[in-house]
Amino acid sequence: MAEASAAPPRAPLDLPAIIKECAFIALVMFGLSVGMVAFYTRDVPGGLVIDTRWIDVAIVTGVGFFGRLAMVLMREERPLPALVIVAPVSAAMVVLLLGIWLGDEEMGTVFKTYLPFDDLVVNGILAIIATVFALRAVWALRHTGVSAKTAAEREEAMDALGAKVQRAARYLGPVLLVIALVFPMLAYAPEVPFLPKVDRRLLDIAILVLTYVMLGWGLNIVVGLAGLLDLGYVAFYAAGAYSYALLATEYGLSFWICLPFAGIMAASAGIILGFPVLRLRGDYLAIVTLGFGEMIRIILLNWYEFTNGPDGISGIPRPSFFGLPFVRSAPEGVDTFHSVFGLTYATVDRFVFFYYLILALALITNVFTMRIRKLPVGRAWEALREDEIACRSLGINPRNTKLTAFAIGAMFGGFAGSFFATRQTFISPESFTFIESAVILAIVVLGGFGSQIGVVLAAILLIGLPEFFRQLQEYRMLAFGAAMVLIMVWRPTGLLAHREPTIRMPTTEARL
Repeated sequence: MAEASAAPPRAPLDLPAIIKECAFIALVMFGLSVGMVAFYTRDVPGGLVIDTRWIDVAIVTGVGFFGRLAMVLMREERPLPALVIVAPVSAAMVVLLLGIWLGDEEMGTVFKTYLPFDDLVVNGILAIIATVFALRAVWALRHTGVSAKTAAEREEAMDALGAKVQRAARYLGPVLLVIALVFPMLAYAPEVPFLPKVDRRLLDIAILVLTYVMLGWGLNIVVGLAGLLDLGYVAFYAAGAYSYALLATEYGLSFWICLPFAGIMAASAGIILGFPVLRLRGDYLAIVTLGFGEMIRIILLNWYEFTNGPDGISGIPRPSFFGLPFVRSAPEGVDTFHSVFGLTYATVDRFVFFYYLILALALITNVFTMRIRKLPVGRAWEALREDEIACRSLGINPRNTKLTAFAIGAMFGGFAGSFFATRQTFISPESFTFIESAVILAIVVLGGFGSQIGVVLAAILLIGLPEFFRQLQEYRMLAFGAAMVLIMVWRPTGLLAHREPTIRMPTTEARL
């Protein structure tokens, strides 16, 4: 009986090529860190001075070189040398950070001197990355001989996971809805050991997340269902906000009367945008929509007689509960919410009302989107997304299909804008910059094109989590960019981008 054949020997490492690749990455890191890290301003009596941080630049360059070396070794199936490079860094960083966290002030001061950077957040991020990489190397050592999944296999596994999550959402949806409805009521409950204490801050974060969930669902109609890349969605957001602000401040109309007008004005802006871009696709469509969003912002900034320009609009009235305002005191003969119901005034009541208001608007957006997907116009959007030429050959009018997608998606953006204006009581053009469009689009991309539950998950990750860590605010865009890069590399279609067909053709057996 023939002996089992030995495993084929691995090809020798091309050390010059590896060193060249690592050196190139180190050079790139050096060039970036010179502009971003090397120089910084510091306040001194009498003005500002420029200091340098060349040691930090050297550390960043070294991290780039050895980090790339470890990645190349993992790519060449050499996990042990990669572990030798990464494990000491991971262990040292974790020990030092734990010593600072658990030790006294004197010990923390001593440990800080051994950390590579002055900022604990940057050190923590480096420790997490090194630890994850080391664990991956350990896993590769313990599973030697097990072939790694190909990109197609990983994509298929993620798609299956997305399908399971979306199927589970059908049953978890009612449970999550009940939790969402009960959540603000915890603000009035006594402290319970196993339940979070809901205060104004938590309610404010929840309101902000729900606002972006509604914006994400509105943009999902344009991008996820119709396949039209829109980088100027903030223009519709601004149209709704300014429509409500002007009508409320100039004519004294209530929120409930102005809300449909805000949606109509934003939908009109969507149609105005739709006509010039009927023949555009892909990158060209993105460029035009980006220009449209900037045009709206510049108009709001320069049309001082109409929009008050950079000074913005202040004193925007807040919505009432069927005509009952949430105020501490009112003029003689005017009832308030608390006086009618015999309640003691509390500021948190207004936040609870705002929470339920944006929750209702978001749920209406979701229900409308799920229902319209099953109608002919929704199926036309999906056909347009898959193939515009085939869509045209089937007799579907791409012009009307695009215009309806832009108009309906913009309408919900206008509703969200009107809520933003009444919640803030002040708006200005600086509230509607391109970064808002980028964040909303990132929520749709990260969650998955066409995925409603994915938008919710992405809004929590991109909007909710940074609000809990306000001290990390300066690193928000760093984390934002890193998340986008990772999702584009490992899951280009989004976290939960599984697409269930709206209509399934019956099989031959079913027809017989």
